[in-house]
Parts: sequence; C-alpha cells; structure tokens
Amino acid sequence: MRDRSNDIVFDPDGGLPRLLEIMRRLRDPETGCPWDIEQDFATIAPYTIEEAYEVADAIEREAWGELKGELGDLLFQSVFHAQMAEERGLFSFHDVANQMSDKMVARHPHVFGEESRDKSAEQQTKDWETIKAAERAAKAATGVLDDVALGLPALLRAVKLQKRAARVGFDWPDLGPVLDKVAEETREVVEARDHLTHEDLTEEFGDLLFVMANVARHLDIDPEAALRGANAKFTRRFKGIEARLAAMGKAPEDSDLAEMDALWDAVKADEKAAKAASTKSE
Repeated sequence: MRDRSNDIVFDPDGGLPRLLEIMRRLRDPETGCPWDIEQDFATIAPYTIEEAYEVADAIEREAWGELKGELGDLLFQSVFHAQMAEERGLFSFHDVANQMSDKMVARHPHVFGEESRDKSAEQQTKDWETIKAAERAAKAATGVLDDVALGLPALLRAVKLQKRAARVGFDWPDLGPVLDKVAEETREVVEARDHLTHEDLTEEFGDLLFVMANVARHLDIDPEAALRGANAKFTRRFKGIEARLAAMGKAPEDSDLAEMDALWDAVKADEKAAKAASTKSE
C-alpha cells in the first residue's frame, strides 16, 4: 500500500499547494486521468463559464452552504487552465496570482500608494479609466473598447461596452432618451417583421436588446441577474400551473392556453397574497 503520510494530495489542510499538485497529477501523461489529459483550453472554457454562473446562482439564491463548493469549482477551473499553460511553457498559476496582485496594487494607488482616499466615486471612476487606458496602451490596445472580451455573454458584454463608452462621455445624460430609444427600436422590430428579411429582423431585435441593456445600466440593474430572476419566477409559476393541473388529474398537454393562463393568474395572485402577508407579519 502506498505511504500517504507525507503526500500532500492526502493532506486535508494542504490548501492551494494540494490543489495544484492534484491538478498536476491529473494531467500527468503517464499516470493521470485520461479525460483530463485529453482536454485543452477550448474544451475547458465552457466549463469555466458554467462554473462562474453556478457561483452567481448560489449567490442569487443566498445558498451560502453551496457557495464554498461553487467557488472551489471555479478556482479549479483557473488551476486547470494554468496547468495546461505551464505544460506549454506559457505561464504558471503563480504567475497568474502575481499578475493579478500587481494589477490590483497598480489600480488602487489610493489604497496601496500615496494618493489620498478622499475622492468622489466619479473621480475614482475617471482615475480608473486613466489607469486602464495606460494598460491598454501598453498592450497596443489603444481603443476604448479594445479589451472588452469577445467571449462574454452577449448581454453582459453589451453593458460593459456601454460602460466603457460612458466613461469617455459617449452616453445619454439620463434615462429619458434611453426609453425613447426603446420605443424607436421596438417600432423598427415591428416594421422589420412586416416588411424586411429575417436577417434584418434579427439585426433590429439585437438593437432592441442592446438598448434594453442600456436601460438596465442607467437604472443600476444587473440585467443578467434580472433575467435570471425572471427565469426563476417563470419556472416557479409554471410549476404552480402543473401542480394545479395535476390536482385536477391533468397534465399541461391535456389543457389549453385559456385554462393555463387562468391558472397562471391564480398562482400569481397567491404569490402576491403570501408576500403581502409576510410583509405584514414583519
């Protein structure tokens, strides 16, 4: 039997060095896991995105007991990518950590340097953009939008593009003109549906989604979180329809729109009543 007494892989307090060693062994071409050995950056990237969303989901549900595990899963993705990079001679996990530390220190001179912390949020935003502009210039990415990642979910990328443009003054002054733009883009979607090609309709619908992201930004709403909430609400209420139909000895496919719509309204009314009662009891 293998002596595990001095093997960090089996040390319950091994921390990050333990995880790095586990990853190294999983990728060992002679003794590692065949699945892990076969992976590359492209095949692992979708899992990285999925794990980030699972972290966000745990936070959204306030599932604090799950959050530790989800953060661990996300950390493992960073470790996996760093191990593959080290195998190619690109960089190591320690390089990743050091670069992140350098970036945070450089971007917070009011915390780690001599600058005063006595500044407004607006001034801090301007200073942040100045620092990031210098970083982009160092990477030969001089355009304001140059380093907004292409791989981000489209809705999140829309908000980031708009925020970046707003930092240099390309923005509506308040919500009013943005809502006017929503009405304009909605009309254009209808016109495209009636008179243009499907390709044109797709473009107009994209414009509408983009301006809706701008509405969220002006209202200081995270549109991804808002849509996740709407998805959860729809799921909850539709399950309520299914439960009521089941009590009637029916399934959704045995029902029709009118009946399910009435049940939806009933579920919605019950939710509002329960919420009102809960608020009153507080």
